[in-house]
Amino acid sequence: MEPRNNKDHSPEPSRISPEMLKSRTGEFDLESILFLKLRGLGVQDLGCLGECLNLERLDLSNNLVTHLAPLSSLKQMVALNLSCNRISSLEPLASCDNLQTLNVAGNLLCSVETLQCLRGLRRLESIRLRDPVYNLSNPLCSGSSYRHAVLDAVPSVRVIDGERVSGTGSDLYHLCKDIDNSLKRCVGSGALEVSGATKPWLEEGYWEPRPAQSSIIDETYKQFSDILQECKELSKRADDAIAQAERSLRGDTNSYVF
Repeated sequence: MEPRNNKDHSPEPSRISPEMLKSRTGEFDLESILFLKLRGLGVQDLGCLGECLNLERLDLSNNLVTHLAPLSSLKQMVALNLSCNRISSLEPLASCDNLQTLNVAGNLLCSVETLQCLRGLRRLESIRLRDPVYNLSNPLCSGSSYRHAVLDAVPSVRVIDGERVSGTGSDLYHLCKDIDNSLKRCVGSGALEVSGATKPWLEEGYWEPRPAQSSIIDETYKQFSDILQECKELSKRADDAIAQAERSLRGDTNSYVF
């Protein structure tokens, strides 16, 4: 949590006003504001924030916000950071159809039922309820299996607290979690035994190349050997015929006139 700076002159609690938004963004028309960062300003009342109809990214972290009613009109909202506030209900966010990323770590969400209102947000893929880096959490995170409950409540979510738990890339997460739980059960029951001599997974020589045992290859080798033998015999016969012809020619040299 960032310490609040004494240089901030906004009274506490403060209310978001058109003048405040225009001075911070330089936009005269509130509907022209696309990105808004109001971090650590002691904001309690969201005031006219609902008039920023085209707002896509909003950072309200480190404030005193308790009610989110004005956010219900922000249909274009994609990313919303509400970490470190005093929020106990997310109901107004049910109409933020384009919401993809939500950070509500460090609030007062007491049960997974408070997330049921997000079930209809088909594009919501990432939700953060706990942030160990800044020591932020919610009462509902006290249970060890709250992430599974969150997945049941909001099926579209694929990332919880920065960890992918659903969709592509989640297999390793689930595998490690299952192995860890199995080891804990075994150790707790005393059923885990560790042998002094470990055995290899594969037999010795498993990776060594082995001759192929194919009947087709064996038959091919046999046919090749037979042809080679025939070639040798033909060659021998040819040599004998040539030698005999040469002897005959040498014996009849007197009958030829050169």
